[in-house]
Amino acid sequence: KDAATALPTPHSRPDYPASSPVFTLRYILDRIQERKLTGHQGWVNAASFSPDGQRIVTASSDKTARIWDLNGSLIAELSGHQSAVYAASFSPDGQRIVTASYDKTARIWNLNGSLIAELSGHQGTVNAASFSPDGQRIVTASDDKTARIWDLNGSLIAELSGHQGAVYAASFSPDGQRIVTASDDSTARIWDLNGSLIAELSGHQSWVRAASFSPDRQRIVTASYDKTARIWDLNGSL
Repeated sequence: KDAATALPTPHSRPDYPASSPVFTLRYILDRIQERKLTGHQGWVNAASFSPDGQRIVTASSDKTARIWDLNGSLIAELSGHQSAVYAASFSPDGQRIVTASYDKTARIWNLNGSLIAELSGHQGTVNAASFSPDGQRIVTASDDKTARIWDLNGSLIAELSGHQGAVYAASFSPDGQRIVTASDDSTARIWDLNGSLIAELSGHQSWVRAASFSPDRQRIVTASYDKTARIWDLNGSL
């Protein structure tokens, strides 16, 4: 049963101690059912919900991504990559999925697991891929020291070139007008949609593995192997 419907009431359980929040919490936790999504034949590298919260996509070293319902039942297998899949995420409207792979490609799929487009051109592992807020573009991050912007047909729009090491993460700002990248050159960088550098976020003492915009687009947070996270303004200042 759902935890909310399983919650006892004074009418259903006369001995229920309504004044005890500890008892209530324990009662709920004891009845939460763990749901496992089993079937992958390799490491599961990433998992994320669809925008409506009704599906999950997973990315695995077994060269597939998979779509599941909330009961853990398989809906579709996204098969075609030639190596490990490192990332998978839904489009904003929940109708497409983009995957990123060690095989140097990203791929766009529909919810039936059919391939829509292959984004090929990177010279190294594609570590990350994500949709723009309007769902019309995709940004990829690669070990080849670049990030790239693509349309939904798999055509290259712009290359973000300048990092001195692998690019581990790339994501759009909430308004879709900027991109932030994170690299093992110890920097994060902000770019416009033409691939021009806006600002370099420099100061970390080791690899920067993640970076993302705040909802109001005014700040960026970065995460680094130097044991710190840092908050920056759009000029690259702490």
